[in-house]
This record gives sequence, C-alpha cells and structure tokens, in this order.
Amino acid sequence: MSKKKLIKVLKILIPLGLGVFLIYYSLSSATPEERTTLWLNIKKADPTYIFLSLIFGILSHFSRAYRWQFLLEPMGYSPKLSNRFMAVMAAYLANLGIPRSGEFLRGALLTTYEDVPFEKGFGTIISERIADFLMLLLVVAVAVLMQTDMLLTYLKEQNINPLYTVIFLALVVGAIYLGFRIVKNARSGLFLKIRKFMNGLLEGMKSILHMKHKIAFIAHTLFIWLMYILMFWVIKFTIPEIAIANLGIILAAFVIGSFSISVTNGGIGVYPITIGALFVFFGFSKEGGEAFGWIIWGSQTLLVVILGALSFILLPVLNRSK
Repeated sequence: MSKKKLIKVLKILIPLGLGVFLIYYSLSSATPEERTTLWLNIKKADPTYIFLSLIFGILSHFSRAYRWQFLLEPMGYSPKLSNRFMAVMAAYLANLGIPRSGEFLRGALLTTYEDVPFEKGFGTIISERIADFLMLLLVVAVAVLMQTDMLLTYLKEQNINPLYTVIFLALVVGAIYLGFRIVKNARSGLFLKIRKFMNGLLEGMKSILHMKHKIAFIAHTLFIWLMYILMFWVIKFTIPEIAIANLGIILAAFVIGSFSISVTNGGIGVYPITIGALFVFFGFSKEGGEAFGWIIWGSQTLLVVILGALSFILLPVLNRSK
C-alpha cells in the first residue's frame, strides 16, 4: 500500500476506532445496573418526540439547500433545488466516514451535475460555514449567559477550551490570506494554476457580499439554527428525568455536543458520553444523560444515513444526461 493510500485509510480508521473504543469503554466501565437503566431509558423513549426531532432535522437540511442558492445566484448559477438538497445530504453522509470531507464532496457534486466550477461552489460553502460559525458563537454566548459559572467550570473540568476553535479558525484565515498574497503575482507554472483556483474560491466567498436576498439568507440561517435547537430540545421529553431540564441546560448540552462532534466521525462514541457527562454535572443521572445523547445522535445519524444513501443513488439517476 502506498503512503498516500495509507494516510487516507488512517484518516478514516483512527477517528472511527477512537469512537468505537469510547463506546466500549463507556459501556464496560458501567455497572450492570447502569447499563440496564440506560437501555430502559432508550427503550421507553416516546417515539413521538423522536419523530418531531427528525422533522426539525429534515427542515434544517432543506433550508440549508434552499439558502445555498442565494450564494450561487450572484455568480450566475441556478442549480436545481433537488440537486442542492441531495448534495447536502450526501455531504453529511461523507462526514460520517471522513470528518469535514463532506464540504469537498458538496462542491464536487455541484460541479458534476450542475456545471458549477468546483472552486466557486466550494467558496460559497466556506461563506456558509462562516455564517454558521457566527450562529454557533451566538448560541454559545446565550448558553454562557444563562449558565455562566457552571458551564465554564464544566469546560475546565473536561479540558475543553472553545478558544482553541477560535484560534484554529484564525490561523486558517491567516493561512488563506498568506496563500493569496504568495500566488497573487504568479505568471506561470503551478502558481498560476493555484491563482486561478484561488480567484474562483474568492469569487465564491465574496458572493455573500453581492446577494440580492440578504434578508432571506439571514432568515434561513436563523431558521436552520432554530431547527437545530428544537430537534435537540424535544428529545428531552423522551427521558422523564431530563424533561425538567431548563433551556439553559439544554443549550449548554447543545454547545458541548457541537464541539465534541468534530473529534470522531460524526461524533460516534464521543457525543453520547460528553452529553451524559454534562447532564451529570447539572445533577442528572449518567444513565439519563447518556440515553438523551444516544437518542439524539442515533436518530439524526440514521436520518443522515438514509437520506444520504438515497441521494448518492438518485443523483445519477435523476441527472442521466450528466
């Protein structure tokens, strides 16, 4: 096996292996009574609220696909809504295999089926992510204001520092800026090709500044995140113990879950454990908290697997001419 192929395999196996190990460790370290209680909590979960959570999840994904058009339109592209939605779902499915690979896949699918240059499509996805990151910061701010002392104490105890995420993004932005400066004056060779790609990327990112429907874009962004919170909120009613948790606790769990999901493929293993630990910190049982984490993670992951797999199948079928 070549070094390049080995690196690709390790990118999949290491995060996946970490997730599987954490699942094993969590279950093996629990007492038989704790495992029984955890399973009973999951088994007795009211399917009505799980169904509602899935509906909110679908609405958020559909809104994301619809919102994408506002960024593509200034560059003269109008992909079909169905193709945009399937590209979004296929990207989420890809992220379960290799973290963050979905963004590249979204751009590639739009290139394949809608003739949108990859660098421009990918540029719009970067702009999307910037808008979503600002929304996450807003949710973090609200959660901190509602549970300041307890949330900061929990982050410290778990060695989770959100500042690292901000620093990482700043470094990425700095690296991109430096890259633009290096290739700006290129006239030939590889740097000329890179400059062409980066110019397209920049055009895609700038599309957010030239949108005709800025209000609609903001409205969809708010709607997407409202759906995220609602699909998280309604799951609390599946666990009687967790049902009494207030909005501040739920937002705190939402924030912690959002940070933890990037550690492994789609949060496998890490997500339920982290959510459970936070609920324990707020005085709930470990079994109830982890059951909440497993239900929200399991239901939304199953939704992504089903819709993502269907998207992979239907994209070539519905776009035979491509």
